[in-house]
Amino acid sequence: MPELPEMQALAERLDAFVAGRSLTRAQLLGFSSLKTFTPSVDDLYGQRLEAVTRRGKYLVLTFADQHRIVIHLSQAGRVDAEEQTKVTRPRGAVARFAFDDGRAVLVREHGTQRKASWWVLAPGDEGPLAGLGPEPASPEFAAWVRTSDSRRRLHTDLRDQRVVAGIGRGWGDDIVHRAQLSPFAALHGLTPDERDRLLGATRSVLDEALALERTRTGGLSEAKLGGRFAVHGRFTEPCPTPACTDTLHRVSYESYEMSYCPTCQTGGKLLADRRLSRLLK
Repeated sequence: MPELPEMQALAERLDAFVAGRSLTRAQLLGFSSLKTFTPSVDDLYGQRLEAVTRRGKYLVLTFADQHRIVIHLSQAGRVDAEEQTKVTRPRGAVARFAFDDGRAVLVREHGTQRKASWWVLAPGDEGPLAGLGPEPASPEFAAWVRTSDSRRRLHTDLRDQRVVAGIGRGWGDDIVHRAQLSPFAALHGLTPDERDRLLGATRSVLDEALALERTRTGGLSEAKLGGRFAVHGRFTEPCPTPACTDTLHRVSYESYEMSYCPTCQTGGKLLADRRLSRLLK
């Protein structure tokens, strides 16, 4: 799933691509993707798009009258920037937003699941943004990390959008690895130094990822984005820490997996993994 770095860079590119132009048409190409009935998207036709921004993993298109279109790409949603509005309907197409100079933004989805969604929000309506936690670089998140008594696993807290908005499985793996903390550790048991390491790793990992994302051109159209992670999805590969000679291990869940280095993060201990447990029986 595109996370904060991908979505921030995408918002910046789309802002440069279509901000200042007026919406002329919004095509609903995925029947169940539009999650609101009122206001109608037709009410935005002729409205100037003031800015494309991001909140958490959501794209936010704000118009002159303060109506907003909010887009969530889910696991496999991607965005194409069309220099000239096309009439084709690609496989997995979700929606196309056309503007008065002929440009368009196409939202589409790879794979078979259809979970990408969008909302049309009236001024003052937060819609799906209402329950989001603070951004990772915010003072509010820093204060939470330094004071929280959470007993949940670090990886769970980092992925909880109500706790911190924008981090998912991928960058969550890389963050706890850089902080040299077990993904199964909890804030309740961390020292002040370990909490500071977690904050520092969160900022540096996301900052570096965003800098890399800003080198991407066009939209966000690649089917797979995982090649940019240092740890996530790299099970059996060498640990990226220069002085470490271990390989990366994983914990498998029903629909995803988490990667970590036993030497750097867990004192050599292998974390419980149902897939590994079955193989050892």
